[in-house]
Amino acid sequence: MNRKLTMKRALCLPLGALLLLSGCATTMAPKYSQPAAPVPAAWPAGPAYKTEAGKPAQKPLADIPWQEFFVDPQLRALIALALENNRDLRVAVLNIERSRAQYQIQRSDLFPKIDANAAANYQRVPAELSGTGSHATLTQYSVGLGAASYELDLFGRVRSLKDQALEQYLATEQARRSVQISLVSQVANSYLTLAADKERLRVARDTQASQQESFKLTKSRFDAGVSSALDLSQAQTSVESARVDIARFTTLIAQDENVLNLVLGSPAPAEMLPVRMTDSLTALKDVSPGLPSEVLLSRPDILQAEGQLKAANANIGAARAAFFPRVTLLSSVGFGSGSLAGLFKGGSFAWQFAPQVSLPIFDAGLNKANLNVSEVDRDIAVAQYEKAIQTAFREVADALAQRGTIDEQVAAQQSLTDATSDSYRLSTARYDKGIDNYLNVLFSQRSLYDAQQALITVQLARLSNMVTFYQVLGGGAK
Repeated sequence: MNRKLTMKRALCLPLGALLLLSGCATTMAPKYSQPAAPVPAAWPAGPAYKTEAGKPAQKPLADIPWQEFFVDPQLRALIALALENNRDLRVAVLNIERSRAQYQIQRSDLFPKIDANAAANYQRVPAELSGTGSHATLTQYSVGLGAASYELDLFGRVRSLKDQALEQYLATEQARRSVQISLVSQVANSYLTLAADKERLRVARDTQASQQESFKLTKSRFDAGVSSALDLSQAQTSVESARVDIARFTTLIAQDENVLNLVLGSPAPAEMLPVRMTDSLTALKDVSPGLPSEVLLSRPDILQAEGQLKAANANIGAARAAFFPRVTLLSSVGFGSGSLAGLFKGGSFAWQFAPQVSLPIFDAGLNKANLNVSEVDRDIAVAQYEKAIQTAFREVADALAQRGTIDEQVAAQQSLTDATSDSYRLSTARYDKGIDNYLNVLFSQRSLYDAQQALITVQLARLSNMVTFYQVLGGGAK
């Protein structure tokens, strides 16, 4: 019992004191200060932007879960499927696990590694070297506990490396949130594109059916000698042009489904695919984006860039500590004997305590170069952080610019489509009465078709802007 107590004291007292000294160490990293945001304090203003003044306070879009923002049940089902199966998101989650393990590895260097060891040594000594004139066989047994090569972190080198690993781990969590935001937006936009192309295909088929009827009527008139060969040829051209568009939109729909399957990470169930576009895709209302400082600095990609900056700042502390002495310890306690039976008898207790101090004197500029590298890395991280803020500001500003005019574009395009529809109806009536030639009918028909396709494009842009607006304001991470 006394030997065990003596062994514990011999091991714990020195190590406890060393851990206390190491725990009191501070890092030599520069004090971190968040760089000022290199963007204006307010969003851009002008003819393209809606006036945001006087709007009541509302819940930030970043705090609205995607399940509440997207009200279309098919789209919500697809987003849930993507969050479960998408490989990019899976890699982001695995990167978090890897960074957590790296942090735990680095943190473990703050504590001594205690190992149990047992050894047996057998040695035959020749007669000429034994000192007794005959050969001798030496036997030695030992058992004990020890800490090998533990660095006493007096200048915070290990602690700085631990802080660096921690910030990198936290940055990977923000990276995962960024991937999720992007994924939610990708699914929604892929869904919208597929719906729009199906709508375009429907319009092309309706137009072809109408043109086919016109062609049959024109051919009957040609056979009766009422219409010319030119009218018949023009009607045939219109039909074939619609066939080309039908084939093109059929290809685009297949490609849209392939993109959606890739984003989802698995084939999309047929019942979840859109049939046509709908205005009830999102629950977005006319809300204010808030102030840039409130919106941008809470975006996951900005927080990720700041985490990398903090990691680079912590690494400077490790580079600075390399100029100072490094204290490493080797200690062990246990029992040793020349016979196995006497290993735990009185007088067999043994201990070792071997501190080692190394001070860099000449390293050909290695430590200085490492410090310069760490400082430049910090400056690069600052520039990347500032660029991330500028990019985010531009993304929000672009979304606001489109949001301020897109409703007017939709209304104008709808009016244009209605006007071309009336023009086509009138030109057809005039041709049937023999007042105009078929060229005017063909021109009006093509104008109506182009206006209908353009209306689908503008409606798609409006819905995509809602999705983008939600994304760039940090929505979709919850």
